[in-house]
Amino acid sequence: MHDDTNVIMMKSPHLPVPTVAILPSPQPIARLQAGSILGAGCLLTALHFGRPVLQPIALAAILSLVAAPLIRALCRLGLRRLPAMVAVLLLSGACLAGAGLVLAFQLVAVSAELPQYRAAIQRKAETLRAAVERPFAHVQAGLDAVAPLAPAAAPPAPAAQAAAPAPPTAPTAPAALAKLAGLAWGPLGETGLVLVLLMFILLEHESLQDRLIRLAGQAEVSRTVRALADAARGVSRFFFCQFIVNTVFGAAMGLALWAAGLPHAALWGALCGVLRFVPYVGALAAGAAIACFAAAVDPGWSLTLSCLAMFGALELVVAHLVEPKVYGLSTGLSPLAVVVSALFWGTLWGPAGLLISTPLTVCLVVAGRHVGALEPLAILFGQAPDVTAAQRFFQRGLSGETGAILRDAAAMLRRASFARYCDQILLPGLALASSELRLGLIDGAQREHLRRAVAEVAETLAPSGAAPVRRRRHVSLLDANVGAHLRRLREARLGRWQGPLDVPQRSIVLCAGLASERDELVGELLARALREAGVDARSVALPLPHTEHDAGKAALVSTVFVPYPLAEELETWRRAVAALRVLLPGALLATIRLPGDEAAGPAPAILSAADMDLRSFEECVAFVAPRRTAG
Repeated sequence: MHDDTNVIMMKSPHLPVPTVAILPSPQPIARLQAGSILGAGCLLTALHFGRPVLQPIALAAILSLVAAPLIRALCRLGLRRLPAMVAVLLLSGACLAGAGLVLAFQLVAVSAELPQYRAAIQRKAETLRAAVERPFAHVQAGLDAVAPLAPAAAPPAPAAQAAAPAPPTAPTAPAALAKLAGLAWGPLGETGLVLVLLMFILLEHESLQDRLIRLAGQAEVSRTVRALADAARGVSRFFFCQFIVNTVFGAAMGLALWAAGLPHAALWGALCGVLRFVPYVGALAAGAAIACFAAAVDPGWSLTLSCLAMFGALELVVAHLVEPKVYGLSTGLSPLAVVVSALFWGTLWGPAGLLISTPLTVCLVVAGRHVGALEPLAILFGQAPDVTAAQRFFQRGLSGETGAILRDAAAMLRRASFARYCDQILLPGLALASSELRLGLIDGAQREHLRRAVAEVAETLAPSGAAPVRRRRHVSLLDANVGAHLRRLREARLGRWQGPLDVPQRSIVLCAGLASERDELVGELLARALREAGVDARSVALPLPHTEHDAGKAALVSTVFVPYPLAEELETWRRAVAALRVLLPGALLATIRLPGDEAAGPAPAILSAADMDLRSFEECVAFVAPRRTAG
């Protein structure tokens, strides 16, 4: 053993990073070119002007994805595809028609009661108008008091001279029927067209799937099948979750309105559930209808305000807490993507586009996971960006967001060890930093942020033990060896030898490495991971000084872990290991070669000097902890 405080800290403009497994970084998205911009413009133009043709096809295709799971379920029960399809369509149509008839009769009953509330509605409308106009009247009076007098206006013409409006003529019955038929013909005709397209899509389901696979090419069969399955699963899951959420919302709203004393509470609850299928606009329409009816039936304002308060509170909870989680998890879309998709498709295709905005975006995001040209959509609108934990650590380290790093690490350490955190996040994240350092892409401030993040993560998540010593709150690590810095902190807490020497034989594990930034950081992190597992681990720098070596203490060391050397350090490493063998003849020597260490030296020359070759911190902990327990 020796005094590591005599080791000279290496000063380097580079970050102390181990050459560990470099995770594959995501490929950069191709830069926008004139052709891409022109193609996107042509696509948007086609979507806008092709709305009469594309909208029914999109509606039918999405409804086919919704009906497909039900048809498959009936087919598994023994029905053939055609009877199963007819049964699903008839059952769905019957349910919709029944619900529509019940709501229609309820609305007729409510409309029949409205005339008796006409006086109350007019009185409250006048009250609201006066309340709104009163502030503007005060402002206008103040402006008139300071403004110069305007020329007097001409007196109004006598009432007798004014042209009397012609009395309105009551429409005849045939004219009223013709007007009603004209209003209903558009929606009914479009609905019929969608149903016809839906039937043909369901009938030609397998044929259409084969055509899409053939269009994608025989080399992309598995990817195409997976994309179609993901799209169908995402759309079906979205509509199922939307049905559950809106049904619960309608039931809860109906109960709340009934408790408040509003007549026909079941009708208004059902109307809330139905209108919420139209994003954003439907909820506003339902709230306005409830407020108007409550104002009509109540002489005062208490019922109206209480109904609005209950509706607003429930809508805020569902819209901001329930729906982002449920819809995001069920569709794979981020909450922002749901809002943006509603704005985009609603602008292009109106109410129908608003209704199917989320399913259409789900299909585009699924396609973006499998088609390179649409990959930006999957990255921008997906529920979770395709960023690994190691990449997130690296990005936050560059920005100096140490608090966010510590929160994520603490969450992981509640179910895993510090060794696993190092293997899966910390060391791979530093490897990403190493690759960018070699390219000169990291500036001095970012290097200091990374050094500080590594030091604080090690000190917070795997503390040295014993009583902490007082130190400056802000420690500049820009020109410091982080591994040596962390070891000095532990020496200040535990003493010169990082712990007592009156311990059982073969109970100490050394984490040794060359006096370089890379090796000392790996050794110190490994020592802290082993200490977390209950192992008496201590980190040292090679070569061990002969002057401070005590042959009587050599038997205390059972194992020495040494990082795999880089190619340019091979000869220095071999001399240090040979000296280590002389000083600690009874210790087992194990190298740590982490996966992807491409800059390492030749394996035969290294393995011949070591007893074992391990690949991760977790392997080191698993190897040493049982030996220590047995000893």
